[in-house]
Formats: sequence, structure tokens, C-alpha cells
Amino acid sequence: MSPADPFAPSLDQLRQRTSEKWRRYPADVLPLWVAEMDVTLAPPVVEALVAAARTGDLGYPSPARYVEALASFAARRWGWELDVSRAQAVGNVMGGVSAAVSVLTEPGDTVVVNCPVYPPFYSYVARAGRVVGEAPLSAAGRLDLEALDAAFAKARERSAHPAYLLCSPHNPTGTLHRPDELAAVADLARHHGLRVISDEIHAPLVLEGTFTPLLSLEAGRDAVALLSASKAFNLAGAPGAVLVAGPEAGDLRTRLATRSVPGASHLGVIAQTAALREGDAWLDTVLAQLLARRDHLVERLATWLPAVHYVPGSATYLAWLDARDLHLTTPLVDTPAALDGLTGPAAWLLANARVALSDGAAFGSGGVGHVRLNFATSIEILDEALTRVAEALNANREPPGIAAVPQPPHRAR
Repeated sequence: MSPADPFAPSLDQLRQRTSEKWRRYPADVLPLWVAEMDVTLAPPVVEALVAAARTGDLGYPSPARYVEALASFAARRWGWELDVSRAQAVGNVMGGVSAAVSVLTEPGDTVVVNCPVYPPFYSYVARAGRVVGEAPLSAAGRLDLEALDAAFAKARERSAHPAYLLCSPHNPTGTLHRPDELAAVADLARHHGLRVISDEIHAPLVLEGTFTPLLSLEAGRDAVALLSASKAFNLAGAPGAVLVAGPEAGDLRTRLATRSVPGASHLGVIAQTAALREGDAWLDTVLAQLLARRDHLVERLATWLPAVHYVPGSATYLAWLDARDLHLTTPLVDTPAALDGLTGPAAWLLANARVALSDGAAFGSGGVGHVRLNFATSIEILDEALTRVAEALNANREPPGIAAVPQPPHRAR
């Protein structure tokens, strides 16, 4: 028997949730912004959390089994033999990234990123006293060796210990990096003397193809990777991650011991261990449905919103939408606070369509005029959001430059 539909919760049921996704905006807004899925949890996770509460198992964390569960998952799903002796549990992926940056670089050093990229890459690097250097993705959304070569050389000139923060798979484009691309980039980083830190939080969320852990490659032996079950199993509220150092990364664990690195929470360890050990069937169902939703989004955009350009990715449940041809600017509203700090298309769509998407400008150079849409929801909610956008554009074709769009089918009332 196949698992029950994880995307079964109705909009009314979802609005009862108290997470930031469902509490940040008024009830008339459809939230398709933050990377949180509209799913019921994997049954093994529910059972593990309920059992912990019923037995009073809410003490201090013992994370060894979490690391072992990730190693087993990596062997099953990716054919990678993760060395648990070179791994340690940390509070979350970005906390682990910050710890690695603090150990591998010095204040003022450059950390190279591939823009557009997950906004905390900028804020966490800046908070650590380092400087972000950008190497844009190619027009096709892939790693660009020429751009990286130039950025690495510049970082080496300006820094004693520069680093490269890789996002694999890539957020927001959903790009799944190929093994040859990863090997070439790792070799290039080593040539220029940069240490690679790979954020692999979306690794289990591959819709087409196979994920390649950077540390599974010969070229990645001196790299550091951060992995977690939190995105794939919707466990942001039960956080945890595993930091893994390659066999040539030095004694990173000893160096990290001198820093204040928060560990994984006990409930995070319980939930994520259960997910990694027993959640494969649930995850496979989610992946199949996410692929169907991605393809549905491609069809709906082509039919209802042809001026919005989208290159579908092979991983994650995030869609990077180019809305520049709509020429949407920030609308006039009663108070700036009503726009929640958003600009461009994201602000316009929040004000006029009551759909909340992530502002592309926050993802670095090249992000202006784009929005990030989370399609990990029901088909009904996804269609409702796209219908609202199309209807808002049809109702607001002034000033000139906002092109007319096809009218979607009238919604059943």
C-alpha cells in the first residue's frame, strides 16, 4: 500500500498552523514564500515525537544515532559511505556553515557565493565579519567556471584564507549540479587556495537525476559539507544538521571544539533520526508529487502567465520566476509596513493579488525583477495563487507596459 497523500491538508487546516509561514501575513494572503511544505509529517516522525512526549523523553540530546542514521540514508540513496568519525551534529545547517566559516577563514576574508542564492548566505557571512564575493550562475542557471575563476582569483588577492560557499542543489533555481561540474569547481577552488563549504540541505529533494555529495568526489576531499533532513521532511521546527569534514580537511572537529557551536536539539535528533531511518516511502511519495507539481506549474505559467519565464530545476520545491517582462513596480499602499519590506514584483503581487512570494532582490545580483515561489502545496492552492496573479494583472494593466495575460478558467465558488 502506498503512503497516504502528504499534501492532503486543506487551506482551512493549514491556516490553523502557527508557523511563520501561516502567521506572517493576514488570512487573505496565500503564502508561497518560505521553504516549508504544506504536508502532513511522515508517520515514523509523528510516532517518534509522540512516543518521546508520552514517555517524558525530553532530556539532553544524544546525537550519535542521528549521524549514523544520516550515514545509512546517504549509503542507500546516494551510494556514499559517510565517515561518521569525521561528522558531528550541529544545531542547523546555517549554524554549521557559520562555524565552518569562522574556523576556515579570518575576519575580512572573502567568501564566494553563486548568485542568485539563498539570502542568509549574505547575512551570515557579513555577521561573521567576512566579505561576500559574487560569481553569478550562467544564463542557464548552472555553475559558471569562468565567473568562478575570476571570483576565486579576486578573493585570493584580497584574502589570506578565502572560502567558497556552495549551494548544492541550488536555492533558488533548483539546479542539480552534475558530478563533472562539482569536480571542476572543487579543483578550481583548490587551485586558487579556497576552502569549499557545501550547503547540501536540499540533497534529498531531487526530482530528476541523482544527487552527488561533494565529499564523495576525489576533488572534494578537503571540503566541508552540511546536511540535514529538515527540508525534505518538513522539520524546520525540529532542527538539526550534520557537519561532515572531508578526509583532507584537517582536524576540523578539534578546531570547532574551541568555538561555541550550538548542537542539535533533542527533538530534532529524534525526529530527523526517524525520518532518515524509516521515512523513505513517505519521501518517495512526496518527490513524485513535487515533480508533478513542478510540471503543472510549467503548464500553468505557459497558459496563464506566458510573460513569466521559468526554467524548471531538477531539485527542490522552489521555482525561480523571471517576472521582468511584466514591468511590475512597488504599488502605492497605505503604509510601507503592509509590503513587509518587499520590492518590485513581490511587493506588487502581495498588494494586488494577495499572494506572498520571496523577493528576488534579496538573493543577490541578478535577482531584481524575480520572485521565488514554493510549489510544495496542493494543486488547488497552487492554482488559486496563479489565478489570483493572472486576475490581478488583468485588472491592473495600467500603466502601459503591464501586458495583458490570458484569463484563467473561472474558479468554482
